[in-house]
Amino acid sequence: MKDDNRTQWMQEYLDGTADAQTTAKLESALQKEPEFRIAFLEYLNVDVALSAAAAFAPELKSENANSWVRDIGSTVVRPWLALAAGMVLMALLAWGAQSVRRPHALVTSSTTPALRQGASVKGALLKLDAGAVEFLTAKGARVVVEAPATVRFESAETLRVFRGKVAADVPPEAKGFTVKTPGGSAIDLGTRFGVDVPSAGEAEIHVFQGEVIAEAGRGGGTQNLHTGDALVMQQGGGTSRELRSSAFIQPDEMPQLSAGLASGQRARARAGFDALKRDSALVAIFDFGSQETLPGVFRMAQGRWPGSHAPEFVDVGDHVKLDVGKGKEWPQLTLATWVRIDQLGSPYQSLYHTDGWQNETPGQVHWMITKDSTMRLALRGNTLAPGSAEKNGFPDSTTSVLPERGRWVHLAAVYNAEARTVRFYLNGQFDKEILQETAHPARLGPAQIGNWNRLDRKLSGRMDEFLLLGRVLGDLEIRELYLSGNPYR
Repeated sequence: MKDDNRTQWMQEYLDGTADAQTTAKLESALQKEPEFRIAFLEYLNVDVALSAAAAFAPELKSENANSWVRDIGSTVVRPWLALAAGMVLMALLAWGAQSVRRPHALVTSSTTPALRQGASVKGALLKLDAGAVEFLTAKGARVVVEAPATVRFESAETLRVFRGKVAADVPPEAKGFTVKTPGGSAIDLGTRFGVDVPSAGEAEIHVFQGEVIAEAGRGGGTQNLHTGDALVMQQGGGTSRELRSSAFIQPDEMPQLSAGLASGQRARARAGFDALKRDSALVAIFDFGSQETLPGVFRMAQGRWPGSHAPEFVDVGDHVKLDVGKGKEWPQLTLATWVRIDQLGSPYQSLYHTDGWQNETPGQVHWMITKDSTMRLALRGNTLAPGSAEKNGFPDSTTSVLPERGRWVHLAAVYNAEARTVRFYLNGQFDKEILQETAHPARLGPAQIGNWNRLDRKLSGRMDEFLLLGRVLGDLEIRELYLSGNPYR
């Protein structure tokens, strides 16, 4: 047992003089350390035996109590050992009753007023209509639940998810933390993992680091998943799928999101959005306020802000249809969006693809993410300047758009047919400019976001806010566009 005044804690606890801080320290040590629980049991045995013996020897003094117990022999101590053991059992039962009353988890960070920081939860059904909440379980697991969600902590070791996204960061002392879904369970073996239970469809398990046991419902057996694995939970088993690494808000993301919200960043984003709607060069701007706003096939997930909306593209063929800016040539064009991109292996991920490329119509616009995780802005019929360093025949950016951990990122591409340039920006920072020899005016019209041909243009992730502006935005304007819409502090 560690020597950190624990004997004093135990004695004050037994004397009834322990304050709340001492009691909390004692209970924490009892929860985490099996060897200390044994030591506490032994201490209780001695204390109860002394108390019992003192009833027969009122003159007993505390300074010779221990030697008195050793010397008194079986005539006094042994008859009371049974009573001592009974009293110890009663004490442990009382401590167990206190444990039953303890919360299963505490709220450590929140972006919704429904559950504020410091609130405790235990057993009740929790429904989140907006925002995200980070919990710290009594065993030390950090768990983020993102709306829309319905969950229940059945214990400090078990979370039942009826709907919603859950990301868990589980330290060794909380090993065994379990997330139960309608299709099965994810049992932690000391790791970071996510569970997605959509309102329609099968639950998914994604392992970001470590190992998880996937236990299918109705006798479907178990399967060990490791770093990078993902599984669709189905009755009787499961099928592998690609990892959706950015589909989940992670515990280390929560402080920045809650701080950004508290600083009034959402109001600044709304002001910036309204200013863009008044721009005379505006072609189109979408904040995806509801699933009915645009036609297509996609899930509706939460956007950058609590209660906001973002189309989420999961399966091949998921897309949003657009038809804007047709019947006019656009010699200048700025495209910008906020996205959470999963690290998947599709050759291209479609940000914005106009129809008609096959018809060889000059100026058709294709904005995408390449297999190198960089941006590309290709216009049909355009050619690169002689001696261009571009490797693939199209203007590509330099910096990867995929962060190491899931985050919202701001992407922008600026096209100027008159100057024959394409400029790329990532999170408000200029990345690269490419000069073209041939530069047709952009042609818009019928287009898709998320998937274009159902083959190799599969976008995986969420998109929140999409802008088409018929003029060039400069470096400072792009920077301000990013700063005003940034959800992080």
